[in-house]
Amino acid sequence: MPNQKILYITTEMYPYQEDTNLAAVVNKMALKMHQEGNDVRVFMPRFGQISERKFQLHEVIRLSGMNIIINDLDQPLIIKVASLPGERLQVYFIDNEEYFKRKQYYFDDAGVAFEDNDERAIFFARGVIETIKKLNWVPDVIHLNGWMSSFVPIYLKTYYKSDTYFKDAKIVLSLYNEKDAALAANVSEKLQFDNISDLNALNKPSFESFVIESMNYVDEVVKGDEFLNGDLDKGFNETATSKSEYLDVDSISKLY
Repeated sequence: MPNQKILYITTEMYPYQEDTNLAAVVNKMALKMHQEGNDVRVFMPRFGQISERKFQLHEVIRLSGMNIIINDLDQPLIIKVASLPGERLQVYFIDNEEYFKRKQYYFDDAGVAFEDNDERAIFFARGVIETIKKLNWVPDVIHLNGWMSSFVPIYLKTYYKSDTYFKDAKIVLSLYNEKDAALAANVSEKLQFDNISDLNALNKPSFESFVIESMNYVDEVVKGDEFLNGDLDKGFNETATSKSEYLDVDSISKLY
């Protein structure tokens, strides 16, 4: 079904990241929907490993300049954009010196998770939501990929619940076997600052616990990996949300 506005929110996408199923799947889904005549946009973090020069990223001044308050601190939001190499498909990058300049993704060189991964996820989620509104582009479908994107539906259905901008958008969540890690114990205080509380994920906050939590805030849950690990598989089996087993890329348009 062409002429839909489809928003992919992801932590990874080929060729900006290579060698992961998540990055490959998002690339294939976005390209297929774009080539079928849909209006597709992709939003992802501008991690330090992504070369601005190689991929010709440039800052969008009219979208940048907002400040997002995280834990009572103002953090400037920088928006960069590039076209997917060889395609007229726009990819928007959420950037901030404090959160995304470092070369590693979520773990330091010793394999220890960054203490501010929670703040980075909050900043990413709110940054995407605010930028979409500033673009004045209303998606029909929002498709979430990667643990950081799981904060988006939680914010949409709590902090932004009185905002009608996204009221007609259907939200799809894809599940992937990502490396898990604990989030800061005081993430509850940071979310409380935005009047978000009473989440089961806060009992033992981690990448995975927020993905499992977000299943309650979306319209459809789908397996991004054919076989899910442990608690993620359990969460998928137990969720009351409409769900779909693993779909190949050719079948994804039927879901929309």
